[in-house]
Amino acid sequence: MINLANRVQTLTPSTTLAITAKANELKAQGVDVIGLGAGEPDYNTPANILEAAYQSMKDGKTKYTPAGGLPALKEAIINKLQRDQQLSYQPKEVMVGIGAKHVLYTLFQVLLNEGDEVIIPIPYWVSYPEQVKLAQGVPVYIEATASQEYKISPQQLREAVTDRTKAVILNTPSNPTGMIYSKEELEALAEVCREFDILIVSDEIYEKLIYGDVEHTSIATLSEDAKNRTILINGVSKSHSMTGWRIGYAAGDAKLIKAMTDLASHSTSNPTTTSQYAAIEAYNGPQDTVEEMRQAFERRLTAIFPKLQDIPGFNVIRPQGAFYLLPDVSEAAAKTGYASVDDFVTALLTEANVAVIPGSGFGAHSTIRLSYATSLETLTEAVERIHQFVTSKWKD
Repeated sequence: MINLANRVQTLTPSTTLAITAKANELKAQGVDVIGLGAGEPDYNTPANILEAAYQSMKDGKTKYTPAGGLPALKEAIINKLQRDQQLSYQPKEVMVGIGAKHVLYTLFQVLLNEGDEVIIPIPYWVSYPEQVKLAQGVPVYIEATASQEYKISPQQLREAVTDRTKAVILNTPSNPTGMIYSKEELEALAEVCREFDILIVSDEIYEKLIYGDVEHTSIATLSEDAKNRTILINGVSKSHSMTGWRIGYAAGDAKLIKAMTDLASHSTSNPTTTSQYAAIEAYNGPQDTVEEMRQAFERRLTAIFPKLQDIPGFNVIRPQGAFYLLPDVSEAAAKTGYASVDDFVTALLTEANVAVIPGSGFGAHSTIRLSYATSLETLTEAVERIHQFVTSKWKD
């Protein structure tokens, strides 16, 4: 008889698994299912990065590296942060991990003691609460509503702080909302963090995917105090279409970075060597493909957003970044005869052959997440199917 550890018995199963499994089952049966759940760019990794990886293997660079990343990669990251955000870090303040997800996991493992609280805005990326719980921490949720553009207020943050609060997570641009905190909004939140002496986990993995006239501001740039209490999380997955290469990083307090590196040395040894050389080229090489992808996503958003607005019962805010849309579909679900949005999502898959992600996985139960990291032709067909599905079942 195998008894699992208590820590894994607290995990919440991914809400995407059932939908994904059913979609794959239908595809195997020959059904033309359109999937809008992708959390990755639909472009191959740029050619110069592929070539750099290949060349590194030919040159015999296939052995262990330092646990926290190659010195050359740390230097590339430091140069990137200085170039893009005028942030200055030393190598001892940077740790490279196996994707931003692994970096976040490692961070919470070295940061949290049993009962420590981490404030997590809703909607949230699905792994934040689970990683906090795995570190014996306690997720504390703040709901950011559509009327707030899914962004928490300083007052909400202040009211959520207790004597057990260790950190707050800010994800901007956000998965799943695509919303971006302005500089002024971040300044107000940073002041609350200073007032209560809490750390800021700033997940900026989508920083290169921004649309319109908005700008990305890293909270670490606002003041010396904000920088000192911020752990900046980023990587090459979204910006350079390198999701499978698994390279992310943390930049922040040297003591914390050392602890993360020490833990990684006993769990993963080092990030994949070839991937690190690819990431060096990603940051040091030409950046034109990054901008090309950004422009393509913006064109898709511009084309598809009004079509989504036209669907009865869909209430959606235009995102400012990332490549997701998060419409509130509670009215559409009710008017089409479904008891919950999750049931509505299941019906969309089985009857309209469109796979979307239920917002329940992000703590936003009235919503669905659609990714526009796919071709405009595919997006247009998917939205037309959803529109037809809703209008055919609509009951006043």
